[in-house]
Formats: sequence, structure tokens, C-alpha cells
Amino acid sequence: MNEREAREAVVRTAVALADQGYLAGVGGNLALRIDAERFAVTPSASDYYAMTADDICVLRLDNLEQLAGGGKPSVESGLHARALQARPDCMASVHTHQPVASAFTLLDRPLPMHGAEARRLIGAEVPMCAYAPSGTSWLASNVGKRVRADLNAYLMRNHGAVCLGATLEDACTVVRLLEQEAIAWFRRALAAQPDNRLYRQTLEFLEEDLR
Repeated sequence: MNEREAREAVVRTAVALADQGYLAGVGGNLALRIDAERFAVTPSASDYYAMTADDICVLRLDNLEQLAGGGKPSVESGLHARALQARPDCMASVHTHQPVASAFTLLDRPLPMHGAEARRLIGAEVPMCAYAPSGTSWLASNVGKRVRADLNAYLMRNHGAVCLGATLEDACTVVRLLEQEAIAWFRRALAAQPDNRLYRQTLEFLEEDLR
């Protein structure tokens, strides 16, 4: 994949994820490996629907030096770089604030995968990475040290998720499956504890969003 193709693919994917509700406002970001030395990443605090390929930043994977792009790179560029370095088999890294999986991060516990497709494409259980402020090397380290070859999704305490894939399409599938599994977990939990306020409010939010 050449640089222009990568930057255009990042724009298309960001818009598609925003359309599906996995990216909202200027929250969330994504990165795509161009080659062994470079990756493309969304600019910081940018409207997904107004972005163009020229706005997408191109950085060195080893030191985050900006090589191209009209904007300031995402504050989570270091997070994406750590994930891509740890997983040379993955081309894409997507960080979302997707609603239900993000709500699950308040619980500070791993999320088991029950569906066959989720277990095959994500892994048996998505870990909860320790909290650190957004955009910090601390957060990048907390996630990076948990990255494994057999696991394609990671939750960040009180924050959101990072989803990996061999392609951007694969990473987006992981985003979708992770949200489905989080929804299913809350439904099971509410059935077991019908008076739990967090479980009920999370599902009420989901149902309202789907109307």
C-alpha cells in the first residue's frame, strides 16, 4: 500500500465508523501501517466528516516523527505505534469510544467473549488495561505491554477500546463484535441483577440510541 492509498483508506474508514456510532464528535482515532517504517494516523481533534486525505498524518513508527499531513497527529499516536510494533502481523489499529464497550470499562474487569465469531476474531477474553490519562506514554505503555499475538481487542479503564486487525476492515469487524459482546454482557448481567442501576442505565441508553 502506498502513502496516498493509506491516507484515503483512513478517511473512508473514519467516516464509516462515525456513521455507525463508534466514533463520535472528535473522540477516537485510527492508524494504518504503510510499511515497516511509517504509519498513517488521523489528526488530533478533527471532524471526521471534514477530513481529507491531505489532513491525515504520516509518522515514523519508531519515533513518531511527522513526515506528512496538514494537521497535528492524534494524541494517541504513541498508543497506535506501540500496538503496531508489538503486532507486525497487524496493519490497522482503531481506538474507539464506542458507547457500550466504553461503559463496560467503568467496571474494571475483563470482558469474556461468548460468540463463536468473536472468540475466533478477537480471542477468548478482552483484558482491561490499567487507567492512565489520554494521550500519555503511560497509557501507551499500559496497553502495549498487554498486546498478544492471539488477542485483537483491549479495553482501557474509564476510557474506551483499541482494536487491531490485519486490515482496516478486520479491525472494524473487531470493533463491531466487541460492541455486540459488551451489549450481550450487560443484558446477561441485568437479567441476573435487575436492580443494578449501571446495567439498567447502560441498556436504556442503548435502546434510546437505537430509536
